[in-house]
Amino acid sequence: MLDLLIKNAQIVTEKEILTGNVGIKDGKIEIITSKDVLSKEVIDIDNKYLLPGVIDEHVHFNDPGYTWREDFYHGSKAAAKGGVTTVIDMPMQNKPAVTTADIFLGKEKLLKDKSFVDYGFWGGLVHGNENELKKMDEAGALAFKCFMCDPGKDYTELSLDEIRQRIELLKEFDGLAGFHCEDYKIIKENETNAIEKGTVSAEDYLKARPVEAELKAVKDIIEILQKTEGKAHICHVSHPKVAQCIKEAKEKGINITAETCAHYLLFTGDDLINKGAIFKCSPPLRSRKAADDLWNYVVDGTLDCICSDHSPCQISEKDATNDKGVFGAWGGLSGVQTSLQTFWDYAVNKKGCSLVLVAKVMAQNPAKVFGIYGRKGAIKEGFDADFAVVDDKKPWKIVADELEYKNKFSAFCGLTGMGLPVMTIVRGNVVYNKKSFSDKCLGQFIKKLK
Repeated sequence: MLDLLIKNAQIVTEKEILTGNVGIKDGKIEIITSKDVLSKEVIDIDNKYLLPGVIDEHVHFNDPGYTWREDFYHGSKAAAKGGVTTVIDMPMQNKPAVTTADIFLGKEKLLKDKSFVDYGFWGGLVHGNENELKKMDEAGALAFKCFMCDPGKDYTELSLDEIRQRIELLKEFDGLAGFHCEDYKIIKENETNAIEKGTVSAEDYLKARPVEAELKAVKDIIEILQKTEGKAHICHVSHPKVAQCIKEAKEKGINITAETCAHYLLFTGDDLINKGAIFKCSPPLRSRKAADDLWNYVVDGTLDCICSDHSPCQISEKDATNDKGVFGAWGGLSGVQTSLQTFWDYAVNKKGCSLVLVAKVMAQNPAKVFGIYGRKGAIKEGFDADFAVVDDKKPWKIVADELEYKNKFSAFCGLTGMGLPVMTIVRGNVVYNKKSFSDKCLGQFIKKLK
């Protein structure tokens, strides 16, 4: 007998949309069928869409450490409300940054029973921790995060020589390096000059982080991959020129993957100029034409994943009335709760694309890139029973009071659309259903499949 049967579903598979039922046993998908099957519990979703649970591979939940901005309880609760069933948390904005196996294991222990959804961790890729990389991989690191520009006080960037050496090391155990691609020299010089001159407006910030800086950094990574035959993942691609460079590398057989975020499709630099530092992120928002053209690289498969890069803060940290102006404001957007609904509305309602693409870039591809496909990422027999139930006829407006973040504000507030996650299921457990949450945090720590 099944533990749970989800009835009358529009099931979004990797190739098509099926009308039917999904049976679950011991947290796994047991059967996909058009027939009724005997089950202890039945949920009739009345022809709503059943997507594989979203995997958000790029979140900053700041726990342990900077928990006045976010913590795992609030961040994962927001994820659950947004149809996200797995998050992969970044190693910076942690105290200490996750750069050794001992710190990694300590974080895993600390966060046990504190997440509504399943979770994995990135490890750090910084100065002096090369002997820790294999140990972190063995502890469960799904990837390793590297900065090519100044990442702030609690982390360090790497030079190109160091990156090449680390790529060689990671090859030994099939480790994945992920890169924040903005050229250090270009960004540092521009920012220093702007602050010294007192030209610190939103326009000045956008000029200081041009697409050329992002493009140069990506080209540098591609050159390293050519020489080492290693692999890499490019984080938060903001511009079609960068995507085109990645596309050409893929066509040459280079082992490279990439992600973008809903905010690079929906917002522009004009939002930063007109609405303030709540729209500040890095790489920065680009032009409307760039945002529109970036979509083509989602459709053609160049950009493998859509993530949130959820990077929260207190509202006071977005204040640009300081000596450094916009340069001194916190850079990051909160979006883990709203990524699925905003991308759904954009991709399906505005662009007319198939839900198969939504499932591909928000579940299947992230699972494959980060080594958890086979357990996560698709509605297939034997996979974890992770689902987002979406009501495509449900209108929505994003308002601050309905956000589950520790700090209830977001650049996405005010947006409207159609198609809302109304239920989230993790390994057969309903963790969110129409504004109510599970009594316990049921999320589990996940590792790569070997």
